[in-house]
Amino acid sequence: MVDSRLPTIALSMGDPAGIGPEVTFKALTDPSIRSLARCIVVGEGWLAKSLGAELAFQPDAIVTDLDTAPPEASAVVLDTQFLDATEWKIAEVSAKSGQAAVEYVRRATELCQQGAAIAIVTAPINKEAVALSTPSFVGHTEYIAEQCGADQSRMLLVNDRLRVVHVSTHCSLSQATQLTTSRILDTIVLGSEAVRALGFPTPRIAVCGLNPHAGENGMFGIEESEFIQPAIEAARQQGIACDGPLPADTLFVQAVRGKYDLVVAMYHDQGHIPMKVLDFEHTVNVTLGLPIIRTSVDHGTAFDIAGKNMADPEDMKTAIRLAVSMADQ
Repeated sequence: MVDSRLPTIALSMGDPAGIGPEVTFKALTDPSIRSLARCIVVGEGWLAKSLGAELAFQPDAIVTDLDTAPPEASAVVLDTQFLDATEWKIAEVSAKSGQAAVEYVRRATELCQQGAAIAIVTAPINKEAVALSTPSFVGHTEYIAEQCGADQSRMLLVNDRLRVVHVSTHCSLSQATQLTTSRILDTIVLGSEAVRALGFPTPRIAVCGLNPHAGENGMFGIEESEFIQPAIEAARQQGIACDGPLPADTLFVQAVRGKYDLVVAMYHDQGHIPMKVLDFEHTVNVTLGLPIIRTSVDHGTAFDIAGKNMADPEDMKTAIRLAVSMADQ
């Protein structure tokens, strides 16, 4: 019988045509992962049976109603019956698979909102596939925040050596450069709170500049003096220890060497590139500002290797471990 003291984690299997189901099921074949939590995989029962047989994944139950799952089950597939096998093709971008991926996220989020799960871990979706039916969709972070009615949400990337929170994520670079002091300040505050929860009681925070050389005293831009510096000063007034704005090209070197616990990046690639270069396999995406815990793998659907049994589940395992750790706080 599963230990009743273990947390229950909901896992959305991602785009069914990508590697999401594969890395999810592979992660759950690891006894050390199964011992951490009761896992509910939200997706398709038929895919769990066919792919699970190939990957040696044996769910304890496949149900359409979670109330019917046996209490001793440690790995349950919640069958949404949203996508029929005849509508699916591996490694293919399709509107139906994109819709299915969003449906899995919606159902998994509901489980957390209803108290049936304490955290959600998401496998990758394909934004192109989702956009075929929902052009307004921009990403997991924003969608889950909307589902939860959260006004503020931010993306935090975490690995063993560094943590990075982003002022903006899924928007054009031209939009990302339209900074506001209030959004930067809110990002610093949310990042500081999150890092304290991760075990850094007095985090040392570094804030990136937007422009090359952090503007070089106005030679390359004025965003640092107009928006970023006032946000840093306001954060300091709240008792948050933060430095900046600092040039991103040297800041990350200092952070990796241990000078800082958290870096505040101004836009998506400014934070993502160094984190993925540093440790692609073990970097986890955490959504801040939600009433629920949400972690995710930080890789895509990898259609080039989907269906070839080549996907590495380590990032999914790390995301599950972090969700459990955060649930214990």
